[in-house]
Amino acid sequence: MNKLLIIDDEKAICNSLKFAFEDKYKTYIAKDFPTVKKYISMYYFDIVLLDLKFGDIDGLEVLKYIKKDLGECQVIIMTAYSSIDSSIKAMKLGAWDYVLKPLSLDNLEMIIEKAIEYKNLSSRLQDMHNELSAIKSDKIIGKSKGIKDVFNLINKVKNVDVNVLITGESGTGKELVAREIHYNGKRKKERFEVVNCGAIPKNLIESELFGYEKGAFTGAVKARKGKFMLANRGTLFLDEIGEMDSKTQVKLLRIIQDKVVYPVGGEDGIKIDVRIIAATNRKLLEEIEKGNFREDLYYRLNVININMPSLRERIEDIPLLVEHFIKKYNQALNKNIKSISPEALKLLKAYNYKGNIRELENILERAIILTENEIIDVHDLPYQVIRDENIKIPDDKLIISIYDTFEVIEEKVIRKAIDKIGSKRKIAKILGISERTLWNKIKKYGI
Repeated sequence: MNKLLIIDDEKAICNSLKFAFEDKYKTYIAKDFPTVKKYISMYYFDIVLLDLKFGDIDGLEVLKYIKKDLGECQVIIMTAYSSIDSSIKAMKLGAWDYVLKPLSLDNLEMIIEKAIEYKNLSSRLQDMHNELSAIKSDKIIGKSKGIKDVFNLINKVKNVDVNVLITGESGTGKELVAREIHYNGKRKKERFEVVNCGAIPKNLIESELFGYEKGAFTGAVKARKGKFMLANRGTLFLDEIGEMDSKTQVKLLRIIQDKVVYPVGGEDGIKIDVRIIAATNRKLLEEIEKGNFREDLYYRLNVININMPSLRERIEDIPLLVEHFIKKYNQALNKNIKSISPEALKLLKAYNYKGNIRELENILERAIILTENEIIDVHDLPYQVIRDENIKIPDDKLIISIYDTFEVIEEKVIRKAIDKIGSKRKIAKILGISERTLWNKIKKYGI
């Protein structure tokens, strides 16, 4: 429910306006400036009705105070004919509109509704602007069977209001799937909010999700909307849901069932309409067996499961991904890399990606930054990709790059020597160091 603040020093006007709008808006009355400051510090207001003749205080100064603290709040000026010039000044200072006294409640209600509609539209346009670059630069790339299956499921669920659980290893692109569902579905004109459940401390996750009222805890100097309220009519993406603590799991389950959110420190529930998409790299059924995740919440979230295949399961997509990342970082880094050599691409296809697509992207970003040529070649790739078992070279040789640090080169030499020679005493003699020094370096590099 939107919050409405009525600022007027006439008790009768305040009471009549509260009576007219309290069923539709959560309504507050301020008949003096100290009360205005109190409410502005406590709550976020969507609409303010401000009388320009506010006792001995200049209504324009009150307007400046409100807009300074609540920039997105829509202020509607209530004024008499004699103060129309001041109303025009108020519009220049950021007021939404003005209405003449005596007030027409029907006309005022229409203006309030238009103000809220405009506010919501402006907020959504800003969100879309913020998301646009991410949507353009990052998308699901591939033609493998696993990715085709993912696209098929996305098309089936994008316009159906069911909860979706996206599973898969870290770096496989689970958030991209959530964005595809949202931005191609019927909720695409509304907000897409993201919460990383693993990145927020346990003592803050509830206030992040549900919001809080002023004074709910130390540091809560002002009320704040939570992600559920921000995502109302849109989509809330709960990333790393497997990291959520048991207490918050109980509250999340209740919200899914009742579709009502209670801000921390608040008594009144807020009705919401939010689609939930969750993601995890954990095996939740195993977490349920361990007592770390609620079984009832699992089945509430896992109405539809979309599993993202690892990059190791979709090797045929690597050339397409490489091409995509070269284009992306050419633009971001102002480079002009034309392509990748067949030998380098072969190594990328042979590599065992523990970090999946995120690791491949990191490898290519590094290569694009470091290479001085127009073609990414073998020597532009990091050691873990061009390790000995990935490329045929003589037994007594290894590949190093001029961009490798001395420590990286030293580690490569020791690993190669241990693999091919074995004897630590003999290796130490060949390298011209003591056995103790060799053992220290082996320990240092975790060999």
